[in-house]
Amino acid sequence: MDASTRERTLIGVPGVDLEPVKRPSREEAMEAVRTLIAWAGDDPRREGVIDTPKRVVDAYGDWFSGYQADAAKELSRTFEDVQGYDDLVMLRDIEVESHCEHHMAPFLGRAYVAYMPTNSVVGISKLARVVEIFSRRLQTQETMTQQIADAICDSLKPAGVAVLIDAEHQCMTTRGVHHRDVSTITTQFRGVFKTDADLRQRFLDFVNRK
Repeated sequence: MDASTRERTLIGVPGVDLEPVKRPSREEAMEAVRTLIAWAGDDPRREGVIDTPKRVVDAYGDWFSGYQADAAKELSRTFEDVQGYDDLVMLRDIEVESHCEHHMAPFLGRAYVAYMPTNSVVGISKLARVVEIFSRRLQTQETMTQQIADAICDSLKPAGVAVLIDAEHQCMTTRGVHHRDVSTITTQFRGVFKTDADLRQRFLDFVNRK
């Protein structure tokens, strides 16, 4: 990894207003994992965990790849030939794999995203990609739900956007209160989905449809 890649600014990351920071090298990141292994009470030189720092750094590169992606770019290619289509476009059951910013513990669930197009539509895979981009960062579920809605509104200028995320948080199930099978639901309604109760209910009916 070259120096320019290691230098990553936090400007533009929601909720962060800091000077640019130097991204640690791969070896520095692996050394941090060794420190955590030792802090947990194990020996980072032990055969079973000697390669764990490498695997953890590789996993972090995947889990947090959203920092290197741009949702606006994904939504920039639209199609205007919709032949008069003027109803909602919705994706159901988009897998969400994210990590909370408080404990860096996973939360897993499903996202439901809809928008009411005006003059153009976007490829449906791009909506799923936007969910993936924001889920592969550290944030709360509430923030992520808002980020997805903001990105779609800003790029597509639709008549309305609806986002619902239903997820289970490992920080509740594997630590702390140890409550299993508890899911968290967050929503964002914009434009006509906020003002039109019937349309909002239609979206929720699609969410709950088996």
